[in-house]
Order: sequence, then structure tokens, then C-alpha cells
Amino acid sequence: MSLRLGDTAPDFTQDSTEGPIHFHEWMGDQWAVLFSHPADFTPVCTTELGRVAQLKKEFEKRGVKVLALSVDPVDSHQKWVQDINETQGTQVNYPILADQDRKVSTLYDMIHPNALDAMTVRSVYIIDNNKKIRAMITYPPSTGRNFDEILRVIDSLQLTDRYKVATPVDWKEGGDCVIVPSMTDPEEIKKNFPKGHRELKPYLRMTPQPNK
Repeated sequence: MSLRLGDTAPDFTQDSTEGPIHFHEWMGDQWAVLFSHPADFTPVCTTELGRVAQLKKEFEKRGVKVLALSVDPVDSHQKWVQDINETQGTQVNYPILADQDRKVSTLYDMIHPNALDAMTVRSVYIIDNNKKIRAMITYPPSTGRNFDEILRVIDSLQLTDRYKVATPVDWKEGGDCVIVPSMTDPEEIKKNFPKGHRELKPYLRMTPQPNK
């Protein structure tokens, strides 16, 4: 059965460039981003892993750990990391799973035979501190991911967990938010949103980001 939003992220133990990863234990009480790559020594993947290394502090600010995956073995990963560091001007500072037996790839449905017969596509799983899958994004092998967008999704998820808001189209940190439709009592709205709000329609009410 394929995974869906709200499912518990499957646990696993798998080797990595930083030793064995016991996934749930490794996560602890933090969020995680698990993202897969078609193979080592591939050009688009090389740029992606470098970009994640550059953004690691941004993930850490949000309480998020990052974990990459490729179906090649650890010794191959270690050699590839040298290329990533050299070409991307960074230092890979997070583990890369070695999924030779396709155990994790199968658990997370990362192999799409119509796209790549035996290798993983560019899957992204955003998992919260309760081990629940909160977002899934899948890209074709030819298209590199936008990790600024992945950070934006995390910002939205964490914000909307804390406040009774949703984030509108093209929202970025600091932008106006939507008051959830289930909140209808004027006094409750006033209490929860002391900065005020604009009612464009009864179901479309905008308010400044509550924690800014």
C-alpha cells in the first residue's frame, strides 16, 4: 500500500555514510526530510546534495534533520561526496543512506518503473516530530528540486500547526495568512488575531502572520 499524508513514516535500519541509521531513533523529537536520488555520480543529484549541505543551518533552525538516499553502496557514496564537495564548494554534512537492497526505497515507494526501472526517482518526504508524513513531493529524474520551496513548505506546516491559519498561494515567511474557515465567532477571531484581519469574502479572511 502506498503512503499517504498523515501516515506514520515507516521505521527502518539502514547503513549510511555516517554509520547505521535507526530512523525513528535518529529523528528523536525533531522533524525530518528524507529525499532520494536516482544514483551516485549523476549531475543533477550532485547539485542537489551540495545545496542541501549549504542550507543545513536553515533546516536546523526549524528543528529539521535531513537524510538523503541513493541505491548505491556506502563506499560509492563516500567517493561521490568528494566530488560534491569539490564541485559545489561545500562540505556534505548529513548522512546519505546506502539502499542497495531497496528496503527503504520499497517502504517509501521511491521506485517508479515507468520513470526509472531500478533506481529511485526524486522523492521528498517531510515528516513531523510525531513521525507523521506531512508532505510528499515527487519530481522526475531530469528536474532538480527547489529546496527553498521545501523550506517554505516546512515553514507553512509549522506555522499552521501553531495557529488557526492556512497559507495562501505563493506565501512566504512574513506574508499574510488566511484565517481557517472553521473559525466563525467574531470574539474568537479578535482574540486569536489581535493584529486585525481583512474580510474579502465571508470564507476568505486575511490576517498578518500571527508570530511576526
